[in-house]
Amino acid sequence: MKKIKTNLKDCYILEPSVFGDDRGYFSPYFIQKDLEKEGLSFEKVVQTNRSKSSKGVVRGLHFQKNPKCQTKIVEVINGSAIDVVVDIREGSPTYGKHAAVLLKPYDSKDPESGRQLYVPRGFAHGFLVLSDVAEFCYKVDNIYDHESEGGLQWNDKDVNIEWPEVNGVTPEQYLTSEKDGKWPTLKELKNTNLFEEYRVK
Repeated sequence: MKKIKTNLKDCYILEPSVFGDDRGYFSPYFIQKDLEKEGLSFEKVVQTNRSKSSKGVVRGLHFQKNPKCQTKIVEVINGSAIDVVVDIREGSPTYGKHAAVLLKPYDSKDPESGRQLYVPRGFAHGFLVLSDVAEFCYKVDNIYDHESEGGLQWNDKDVNIEWPEVNGVTPEQYLTSEKDGKWPTLKELKNTNLFEEYRVK
């Protein structure tokens, strides 16, 4: 496994090892010891989620509050999508900043395919589907808890994510849920001590 820095503290792109031949390939895409060797915290896999969405769909930006915070390892197993994370840990040197990573399934002809995104606790996460259909698979180290669910507006002007046009579909035309359209802004989340124990000194 290879670990690649993003512009956000503690958030990384992961490239699992791949062993291929004329038959196809084999990839041990999750090895706990590899994460530990790279200094990445992931207590254990307690839940694995899959989602399927169509082109122009935005989901997010989601997180879980203390004490039910989650670390996520996210990948796309079919199609392609822009995966977006925002550091919402007050005190972090990258607080309020975002990273956007193109995720797509492994293709031996594409060196940037088959990547995963490691999303630590204290980050809001979401994505935009670029292909006709995209299927996500992600592992979490804390089980989903409805009472701990939180979110950040996907189009918050202060975060200033540059969402692209997708085959003529503009950000104003993205398909989102009613709930995702009502999440607070970064300013509204400030000083709420959502992730006090994960604050970066």
